[in-house]
Amino acid sequence: MNQAIATVLLALAPALALAQPAALQQATAAQHPATAQYADGTPVAVAPGSKAQYAQAKANAQAAYKAARAACDSLAGTPKDICVAQATAQRVRAEEDATAQFKNTLEAYTRARTRIATANYNLDRARCAAVAGNDRDVCLGQAKATRIAAEADARADRKAIEAREDARDEKRTAQYKVALEKCDAFAGAVKDDCVSAAKSAYGE
Repeated sequence: MNQAIATVLLALAPALALAQPAALQQATAAQHPATAQYADGTPVAVAPGSKAQYAQAKANAQAAYKAARAACDSLAGTPKDICVAQATAQRVRAEEDATAQFKNTLEAYTRARTRIATANYNLDRARCAAVAGNDRDVCLGQAKATRIAAEADARADRKAIEAREDARDEKRTAQYKVALEKCDAFAGAVKDDCVSAAKSAYGE
């Protein structure tokens, strides 16, 4: 992935953060972290990692999930469902972030955001079971709306990045052609050097 995409992805890194879902409105809204951090306060970092780092991150995510999941066994009913959904959401967040950083592609970051949105949605639905009647209907509706918005943002950001990259390529191609035109004023070795410099400058 070239530097232009990497730069834009870095700017969009906060969107990868897994905030505590907002389906229960007043109760959960207060739990939302700053967008530059995960729910536990860990800063979001967008940087390619090594295969060893990726494997370790996946292993850590699985170990953390098993520990969190085991703690849920002491609960029952809705509290247990929420606990399990929370453990799953945390695992998805960690695994998807690790995968996106390892692959370091626009597709990987977009996929991570949509999968995190689904994990958030499942957690929201579990929390909605704690209320009844119209409050539950509203809660479920908000959970769905939040997921749809997150997925739409991920798709929109991807299109924006691709558009910027296309524009950058078009500008570079146009500038490269101008540089070659300037080389036509020379001949022989001087022209050859000019063309080589233009190709090097514009990655051709």
